Amino acid sequence: MRFEGVGELFTIPIVYEDNHLLVVDKPPNILSQKDSTGDMDILTLLKQDIKIRYNKPGNVYLGLVHRLDRPVGGVMVFAKTSKSAARLSEQIRNREFTKTYLALIQGQPAKQKNTLIHYLVKDEKSNKVSAVKKGAKGAKEAILDYEVVHSQSDLSLVKVNLRTGRPHQIRVQFAHLGHPLYGDYKYGKIVKTSKTSLTKPHLGLWSYEISCLHPISKGQIHFKSYPHHHKPWNQFELGLS
Repeated sequence: MRFEGVGELFTIPIVYEDNHLLVVDKPPNILSQKDSTGDMDILTLLKQDIKIRYNKPGNVYLGLVHRLDRPVGGVMVFAKTSKSAARLSEQIRNREFTKTYLALIQGQPAKQKNTLIHYLVKDEKSNKVSAVKKGAKGAKEAILDYEVVHSQSDLSLVKVNLRTGRPHQIRVQFAHLGHPLYGDYKYGKIVKTSKTSLTKPHLGLWSYEISCLHPISKGQIHFKSYPHHHKPWNQFELGLS
């Protein structure tokens, strides 16, 4: 699917589609759904595309069952029926809908594999999340597992498995660890590296894999997205199966 953005054409590849699901490769820097900015969002674009491709009259149903932050690209699952949306949402609540991300972090963590547990609070006015002490008012537990895939002197590529789905979770947890994500102006100090140019960089976070049960057949399904053709990912040997 090709769409016209501000002064350019961009593509939203379809990863998988049937009567119940639509899985796409979300480009970075597109909203998941409408917000107060009025900027284009992937949910609206996909609804428009379905309406045209299938010549559907009236409103098109497409359920947003999970979100990606605006600067994050990668695999994203939508429900084409309300029944599918309800069943996928239940899987998310039961932690049967698993999400794996790739992240480029500044520096090299002390441990090659680790589990990070923090307690996060979101300030709705500033749209910023902070790590706080356990028991703080409004704090929610955030858990992720990571494994370093590749390191160089100033950046590390890590695979991240989210156990919880808190806003900005990966960005905040790695920043709190002292290894903010590449290109993260909100949570990390931006520094110039020897391998990459950090002039208005894309955020180093990518939705790499989603696993869940098909909402109708109940069979296990997996979807992957590889960021090879996007900066800064195309400067790294991802080494992923």
